[in-house]
Amino acid sequence: MKKIVFAFVSSVVACAANADWNPYFGTAQNQIVVNIGQGVNSGFLVPPPSQFVPFYMLPNIQYSQPTTFFTLPARQSMNFGETVGMGRAYGWDWTDFSIPMVWASGDVALLYGDDWYVGPGVGVGFQAKENDRLGAKLVFQFKISAGYRFTEHWGGEIFVQHFSNGNTADENHSYAFYGLGVSYNF
Repeated sequence: MKKIVFAFVSSVVACAANADWNPYFGTAQNQIVVNIGQGVNSGFLVPPPSQFVPFYMLPNIQYSQPTTFFTLPARQSMNFGETVGMGRAYGWDWTDFSIPMVWASGDVALLYGDDWYVGPGVGVGFQAKENDRLGAKLVFQFKISAGYRFTEHWGGEIFVQHFSNGNTADENHSYAFYGLGVSYNF
């Protein structure tokens, strides 16, 4: 497992490119994104929009730089977030899952135009403590996002995001979010 995590992080760092243009950034070389998310009680990689729960991503601050992935435009990011739960629903006490998280991620624009993009992303990181839902501090992230740059500096994004321990522990019920993001490119 350590080799897989090392290979992923190394590939994200090693493929950094000084792109002249990228649909996530335009001609900018840096990006700050503030994401918020609504939790969904689902173990699916792409959760169905049902069983919304009192569990939120508030906020996720993401710092990104442009890169490429096999010639496709991409971004590499460091993410700092907090999951916040309140109350009980579907047999879970969501308050127990209020945990800070940090992870490295990469997103690839599979479909894109001058100002828009759609594509998947993956990441790996840590949450501050283990709990009954994930059972591990190690987390893996999968994301599908669609975004639009409204101006040279400002953009917006919608996403579906899934966190799991990748079956590295006995419990693996995952976290899932539907969310919105606002980006600033500079």
